[in-house]
Amino acid sequence: MKKYSRQDQVLMATWAADCAERVLPLFEKVYPEDDRPRSAIEACRTWVQTGVFRMAEIRGASLGAHAAARDAKENDAACFAARAAGQAVATAHVPQHAYGAAYYALKAVAAADPANAVVTVAAEWDWQAGRLPEGLREEIMSRIVVQERRGGVSVKLRKGEGF
Repeated sequence: MKKYSRQDQVLMATWAADCAERVLPLFEKVYPEDDRPRSAIEACRTWVQTGVFRMAEIRGASLGAHAAARDAKENDAACFAARAAGQAVATAHVPQHAYGAAYYALKAVAAADPANAVVTVAAEWDWQAGRLPEGLREEIMSRIVVQERRGGVSVKLRKGEGF
């Protein structure tokens, strides 16, 4: 697993929270009373701002967002949006979780509008890439693969060496 500097990890966590926050309305529109994904994003931002890491809080926030995703399994867009939040906060523990936040955000966008997924996912991928610092952009975005498939979109996270 590649080691990232603390500065890169903070940049990745900020970016991951931004990615998750962009799709959070897809969850909150369907589940307005469930604040677990929003709380996960807030916990991520708190860690970025303060640098204070409490594993129980980070883990609890991530597990809460993933539990919300399981509860939303009948709505793919909401489910993926909640997973993006769970991955974002987990970046405080393992930087590579930032990849998962972006990955699930793209899957949420695709699920929210399947008829226009090719265009909306490409736009979101471009937005994500544009928000990453140049030194991290190629490395991260090269692992988030979007392919057009039968009029739809397939989003994959390419793991492997250094991941």
